[in-house]
Amino acid sequence: MTEFATSIDIEAPPEVVFEFLTTEEGMTAWMGQHARLDPRPGGCFAVGIAGHAVRGEYVLVEPPRRVVVSWGMAGSVELPPGASTVEFTLTPVAGGTRVDLRHSDLPDPALAGHADGWSHFLPRLAVAATGADAGADLWRPLGDRLPTTTPHERDLS
Repeated sequence: MTEFATSIDIEAPPEVVFEFLTTEEGMTAWMGQHARLDPRPGGCFAVGIAGHAVRGEYVLVEPPRRVVVSWGMAGSVELPPGASTVEFTLTPVAGGTRVDLRHSDLPDPALAGHADGWSHFLPRLAVAATGADAGADLWRPLGDRLPTTTPHERDLS
């Protein structure tokens, strides 16, 4: 098992950023096309991202400083629902909030894809939390991206 950690500074107060982690409208403004959230310990955390169903539950909710959710993918053997943990820590800083993200208990093969995803989605959170539109989300998981060559082209090499 491994862990991914990163942080981003957002030009919005922790109370605003917190809403983007705990409300369906807030969540889908930066990550996912659909969300079903019940932000209390044991409550549902379900987000549809690029055709994939993230499933887990809220483990800890401390307004407006910390949110911890269990995380996994419906139908996944490698990372089943609730198998990993995502922790968002919100710290007031000059001009806004520092969001520290720690995604732990990831199977080694899942690290690259989740690092890619968080590197894409956290800047979208920063945009949305300032009140701007993060725009259409065209991101796809690494495993869903098309190869640069077709099998026929590889056979010709």
